[in-house]
Amino acid sequence: MSDDEQHNHNFEQASAGASLTFPMQCSALRKNGHVVIKGRPCKIVDMSTSKTGKHGHAKVHLVAIDIFTGKKLEDICPSTHNMDVPNVSRNEYQLIDIDDGFLNLMTQDGVPKDDVKLPDGDLGKQIKEEFDSGKDLLVTIVSAMGEEQAISFKEAPKGS
Repeated sequence: MSDDEQHNHNFEQASAGASLTFPMQCSALRKNGHVVIKGRPCKIVDMSTSKTGKHGHAKVHLVAIDIFTGKKLEDICPSTHNMDVPNVSRNEYQLIDIDDGFLNLMTQDGVPKDDVKLPDGDLGKQIKEEFDSGKDLLVTIVSAMGEEQAISFKEAPKGS
């Protein structure tokens, strides 16, 4: 094999490398950080470390809230093991219209986005009332692991 041939690699797939999660050692997780429990992206609300018996490992007890459903989930993991941490991002979008229970949003670059549902409950009612009264709204969308949800909104500053 010549020197040139060993540098010819064949990559089957190309991606931006932005995976849905990344591993982090359990002992490095922090309160108010994020973690994946039972396949759901969660925000850690409480954690405690316990030393176990003579030959056991320290264990971390995590209490977390699902960032989309608000459900409380718990997990216990040896402190030396890795757990998945979701890549969570928050973006603000201008609200253009509410159509059939979906928010018609626009990014700052003018790209339309219309695949986010109007949230259930009070938040959804407030967004609809404020929008129907003629206000320009900016909606904050949180996304993690392929899911997205509106979590808050505010009135857009005038002149933007």
